[in-house]
Amino acid sequence: MQVEDIDMINDSKNPSPAHLLDPSPEQIRSWANAAVELMAEYLGTIRNRRVYPYTSSRQIRERLDSSLPKEPVNFDELLHTFRSTLIELSRHNGHPRMFGYVQAPGTAIAAFADLLSSTLNANLTAWRSAPAAVEIERLTIDWIKQIIGFDRDAAGLFVSGGSMANMAALAAARRAKAPPEIQNKGAQSCAKALRVYASEETHHTVAKAAALLGIGHDNVRLISVDERYKINLHELVAAIEEDRTAGHLPICVVANAGTVATGAFDPLSQIGEIARRFNLWLHVDGAYGGFAALAPSARPLFASIGEADSVALDPHKWLYLPVDCGCILYRDPEAARATFAHEAEYTRVIGQEADEAFAFWDYGPELSRRFRALIVWMLLKGVGLQALSEAIEKDLACARHFETLVQNSEDFEMLAPVELSIFCSRHLPAGLKRALAAASPSVREKIEEQLDAHNERLLLALQRDGSSYLSNARLRGRFSLRGCVMNYRTTLRDMEILLDDLRRVAAQL
Repeated sequence: MQVEDIDMINDSKNPSPAHLLDPSPEQIRSWANAAVELMAEYLGTIRNRRVYPYTSSRQIRERLDSSLPKEPVNFDELLHTFRSTLIELSRHNGHPRMFGYVQAPGTAIAAFADLLSSTLNANLTAWRSAPAAVEIERLTIDWIKQIIGFDRDAAGLFVSGGSMANMAALAAARRAKAPPEIQNKGAQSCAKALRVYASEETHHTVAKAAALLGIGHDNVRLISVDERYKINLHELVAAIEEDRTAGHLPICVVANAGTVATGAFDPLSQIGEIARRFNLWLHVDGAYGGFAALAPSARPLFASIGEADSVALDPHKWLYLPVDCGCILYRDPEAARATFAHEAEYTRVIGQEADEAFAFWDYGPELSRRFRALIVWMLLKGVGLQALSEAIEKDLACARHFETLVQNSEDFEMLAPVELSIFCSRHLPAGLKRALAAASPSVREKIEEQLDAHNERLLLALQRDGSSYLSNARLRGRFSLRGCVMNYRTTLRDMEILLDDLRRVAAQL
């Protein structure tokens, strides 16, 4: 190809496919300036927006051009659609009163990291595929181990989220504690049913992983919880002993470092002792609460985290990062390698030193992997642990403040104690509150059902109102208004506004 041909391809006026796919630096700067201006405007006004749009699937589809695009449109038109449809008709997860689910707000520095990661387009299969990016991930994993107080020699990698982290952990537990022939011949080769133990408050992804791994959904034994929604240790021991007597094979116990319904933190030290006594793999699901280790008031909860065989974490939760960025840590790297390492000529590493022969595919289920580590690395380097520690501590304080507001009120009550940043309450209309206090046991359940229905209506009305957003949970059979503070923008005043919003909306029911 001649030089003039190359110049023609790079000519900004040339409508060739190469021009559209490989724009000039000037064109890239023009797009970037427009996109960053929109980003700055959005983040600068997010507090003033409705948390949730009042919209429908039909309304959104009507705004989108459904025809298969054969010709390109101007970049400004793409941004117009983003502004007028995606921004206006989305739930705003960065809003300070977005308390639904376990949702991080994202950060500006991570948005730029995402842009740079996609620009480099590194595929972190192995060191040879992305040398510098792999070293960034290994370094960042080392930092995370230090943050939560985990074994410095542990292995780990970034995955899509807690679902994949829990699945990888159960796969490693199965390989370590079940007969080795299962790895090649499948679960049917084992005459004994494999058993996994977890509290009834454990995230459903554990049972889902067990089903997909051939352990079986029904072989996850859900243990009852105490008055603070922590696993019942006596029942756990009894269940393990019962299964051993029945000829089953216990392999794993899952402890929660913050449940998603109430934020309860299981007693890691006692569960670790039980795991050692019965030779079980101890997995800690810290997808929600793991990074609370950065908050001084929560740090004592993590004193025994080093006893875990594996830990699931979600930087895209309490490091405030955008999805998708989860993490799995294994205390024994060889246990992970025994689970995931496979040889194939296509991927065989030839003639390199040990560090350069490193491959992430030996520690997890994925081969192709995006450069997730960059958003974590840039956040930790660009923001620092002190700022993150203060932000997480403030989240905890906001949840406790709401708990105090409710405890001092006449028209609301807490349905679970606040341990981290999740708060569960319900509204008590005066008439139903009086009826409940005077009700006989036979009548009480009917009034409770009326309260459940009332609070469910209140939740839907609050979400449609748009000023604040809560989700729901069912605790000991009762419907709960559930919220989670996970946002550096949230203040104590926002918790007061939430309670005001609930009262205002309830008065309109």
